[in-house]
Amino acid sequence: MTVKRAVYERDRGCCIFCGRRGSPNAHVLSRAHGGLGVEKNIVTACAECHDRMDNSVYREIYLDAAKRYLAGIYGAWDENEVKYGRKNGGNKKDLQNEQL
Repeated sequence: MTVKRAVYERDRGCCIFCGRRGSPNAHVLSRAHGGLGVEKNIVTACAECHDRMDNSVYREIYLDAAKRYLAGIYGAWDENEVKYGRKNGGNKKDLQNEQL
């Protein structure tokens, strides 16, 4: 099963913020900031909420809500667990090998 499919099923295809239909493509720690494409770093969001999470003055509120949501499923949400290079200064290739 792909990560996006697993996230979509976990979130029942609904935006975790407002409950409308959404897509599983909202990264809590953005890829631009080293965020991995793993279930623990992605939530389902509708286009409007995803935009608010990425580009609005409410960004921190949305990110905090997403982190609390994920912590409720996986336990404490730790940025270091979903970031490239988190283990012994490793790199992307190291992380891909860890995930196998």
